[in-house]
Amino acid sequence: MKTATRTSTETEARRVTRPRADALRNRERIVSAAREMFVEYGPEAPLDEIARRASIGNATLYRHFPDRSALLVEVVRSVLSRAADAAERVDAEEPDAFVALCRFVHEAADERIGALCPLLSGAFDAHRADLDAERTRLVGTIEEMMARARQAGRLRPDVGHGDLMMALSQLSRPLPGTGCTDIDRYTHRHLQLFLDGLEAPARSALPGRSATLEDLRRATP
Repeated sequence: MKTATRTSTETEARRVTRPRADALRNRERIVSAAREMFVEYGPEAPLDEIARRASIGNATLYRHFPDRSALLVEVVRSVLSRAADAAERVDAEEPDAFVALCRFVHEAADERIGALCPLLSGAFDAHRADLDAERTRLVGTIEEMMARARQAGRLRPDVGHGDLMMALSQLSRPLPGTGCTDIDRYTHRHLQLFLDGLEAPARSALPGRSATLEDLRRATP
């Protein structure tokens, strides 16, 4: 009798946990598809197309994310977190800070850091505690790498983290209006050209001053 009761309980537990696992996988598929779409089309990417790419129905998408803002927040949080993890890892692994910085730039492109465009677009309120924490972690690690690279004489002194993040976002997204979604063919090639330009000694003086993320946000209508 006890065995039958235990079997019944285990069966019921599986029934409860299976939908939760399925729901988690669906949520991950939605965020992954949205990340790609936001890189290609920006924060106004069609939600129907995101659902199609995630291989789920529209109702499932809206069950997880009731509106566009909720999805934008989750994608931005995910990308910030993954990029910050990558930055911390390469900074710990690479004794040469400039090499670490280069590794981070290439890995951040693979993490689709261009999907952070909603942070600058005003598409939602970006001043949330969870987003601020991940953004602070990411920027702090980048600034540490850049400071160490400058001290070692490897990084030109007139660039800041905003310059790096702006170029990284621009070079890892398709050209506007081209419909060119095969950007991966060129991203790492062009990023390496950019990184070569960061290395000291500099061959020219840069006009203006280094950008910050706050500068970019204020410049966005």
